[in-house]
Amino acid sequence: MDKTIILTILLIVIAGFLFWGFQTGFFANIFSGPAAPTPLPPGIVEFYGQGCPHCKDVDDFIKANNIDQKVKFTKLEVWYNKSNAELLGQVAQKCNITSGSVGVPFLYDGLKCYVGEVDVINFLKNEAGIK
Repeated sequence: MDKTIILTILLIVIAGFLFWGFQTGFFANIFSGPAAPTPLPPGIVEFYGQGCPHCKDVDDFIKANNIDQKVKFTKLEVWYNKSNAELLGQVAQKCNITSGSVGVPFLYDGLKCYVGEVDVINFLKNEAGIK
C-alpha cells in the first residue's frame, strides 16, 4: 500500500513537471540547440529596456519632437529579449565597452556608441537638426 501511494505521488510530480515544461517552452529551449545570433540591423540602432525610466525619457523626447519622422532608426528591447541583449553586448564590445558597464538607453550609429539618456538625446537632436 505504501509503495502504491509513493509511486502515485511520484507520477503526479513527474506529470506536473512535464506539463509545466511543455507549457512554458522549457523543453523546446533545451532541445532546440543554440539560437542563431540576431543580425545587427543596418543604420542607427537604439537598445532599450522595457520599464527603464531613462529609456522612457528618451522615448518621450522622440515622441514630443517627432524624431522618428526625421531620423530613421531601429529600436531593440533588451531586458526581455535575450538575443537582443546578446547583440547589445556584441555592439558594446565594438566600442570597447565592457559587459559590466553596458546600460540602456544605448545607441549605436554604426561607428560610435552613445550610452545614457543625455548622450542618446543629444545624438538624436543633432541628427534631427534640433538646437
